[in-house]
Amino acid sequence: MGVVPAAMAQVEISCLVKTYPDRTGPGARAVDGIDLTISDKEFMVLVGPSGCGKSTTLRMIAGLEDISGGSISIDGRKVNDVAPKDRDIAMVFQNYALYPHMSVYENMAFGLKLRNVPKAEIDTRVREAATLLGLETYLDRKPKALSGGQRQRVAVGRAIVRRPKVFLFDEPLSNLDAKMRVGMRAEISRLHQQLGATMIYVTHDQVEAMTMGDRICVMREGRILQVAAPLELYNQPADLFVAGFIGSPPMNLFTGTLAGEGASVCFVESGATPFPVTVPLPPALAAAAQGCAEVVLGVRPEDVQIVAPGTSAQAEATVDVIEPMGAETFLTLRTAAGSLTARVRPNEVVAHGQTLRLAFALDRLHLFDRATERALRR
Repeated sequence: MGVVPAAMAQVEISCLVKTYPDRTGPGARAVDGIDLTISDKEFMVLVGPSGCGKSTTLRMIAGLEDISGGSISIDGRKVNDVAPKDRDIAMVFQNYALYPHMSVYENMAFGLKLRNVPKAEIDTRVREAATLLGLETYLDRKPKALSGGQRQRVAVGRAIVRRPKVFLFDEPLSNLDAKMRVGMRAEISRLHQQLGATMIYVTHDQVEAMTMGDRICVMREGRILQVAAPLELYNQPADLFVAGFIGSPPMNLFTGTLAGEGASVCFVESGATPFPVTVPLPPALAAAAQGCAEVVLGVRPEDVQIVAPGTSAQAEATVDVIEPMGAETFLTLRTAAGSLTARVRPNEVVAHGQTLRLAFALDRLHLFDRATERALRR
């Protein structure tokens, strides 16, 4: 018995605006004129810090928030003024929203009953979804008899039985512990593959975004900063915010200026004595930075290497914190002007307070114009 795939659909967002008026004027824009197309069958993740507009955008797609400007189309149909129940979407919330007095079966079937779906069809859909989610033996239980992960699976199952065109997830894993979150991430990704459905997923957790999304939309202050596949975001961030937000541990960032000319241009960290971070730049990167009064150098933790005394180095730092992770070790290091993080092999022998000489992977440097915060491309 296989689950019937959800109906497929493309979601198009054009010049979308959400304004919350206040007593003295038009108020602030929670969503500020964004454009985004989610392709048929795509798993799109909206990610960003609290207040960036990602949940508001999702709620406007669902019809739970009025649209102040712009348009939303699902499967080519403009839905600005369409009631939520008629948009052919299903939403999974952070708080599960299960009826405590109903069994798992009744919770999953309730929405179908309201739509007058025949009883036999309801039974088929509920049992198919329960099988897919590993809930067959829990159908007679009440929510209070389930774990957090099981309750979340019931909420997902309630969405699956609808067979909607679009699934919407609003931070569905926030209430789970770390181990359950990892397991549910995998389950939702597997469901996407099995159902072949269009899914839009909101989270503030960039690890969730990186591991689940076909593409990721990074938002800040109501605007979209970059939309790209996970590895493209990681390797080619469009600006300083994306560079610092995507990656765990985050990218190391150093502010400074350029020195030298021709093929011998170096980045020199500002305000760092006696040993500023000094990095020779590849010619193409140096050329891209010409005319910038001040730049920010970005180095991923895995691109920081400990080198032997007397060897050419780009930085000198003292070990502050050692975090063994098993397969790798994170080092928090104090420099003359601040700190940086290095991701090193687990057998690297270091001690608290030890001074290390560091070299950076010069072919993997990132450079940003400090004034505009935009990435400078080779």
